[in-house]
Amino acid sequence: MSRPLESEYAPYYQSYIAHVSETDILPVLRSQLDELDVLLGRVEPDHETFRYAEGKWSIRQLVGHLIDAERVFGYRALCIARGEQQNLPGFDQNDYMLTAPYNGIELEDLLSEFRLVRLSNIAMLRNLDPRAWMRIGTANDVPVSVRALAFIMAGHVRHHMEVLSERYQLDRAT
Repeated sequence: MSRPLESEYAPYYQSYIAHVSETDILPVLRSQLDELDVLLGRVEPDHETFRYAEGKWSIRQLVGHLIDAERVFGYRALCIARGEQQNLPGFDQNDYMLTAPYNGIELEDLLSEFRLVRLSNIAMLRNLDPRAWMRIGTANDVPVSVRALAFIMAGHVRHHMEVLSERYQLDRAT
């Protein structure tokens, strides 16, 4: 598989796609599960609700955001792969967080939930034919391909792993 063209996604997502240098996206999506486990496995329970600044999400909330985004991107990929022609809705991550329960859920449980959602998305993507990967639909009033959504999923997680490493000072070294 090749990388998505810039015409296959909104300019907003360029920074996420730029985080992915690989062309074979399914192994990237799978390997991120272990990378997140290693990175977040170092977080002490009393540090799970740490925020690096006022108004920023806690570590638990950030992982919850990864879960929300993974579900949204996966749903979009499924709909577009199946030929959906309607504009799929956008989502405001900050509005979602206002009513999300993530700060009250232990990090281990959040990681398990992310793993399940990601594995479900991988199973769906793995079984798509080449035409489905290239299919373009509309999400939040912007054209997007299934291929681009898979790269966005991977780049989104890499972006937030960098945030965890740099802003929350979690070391990614094993």
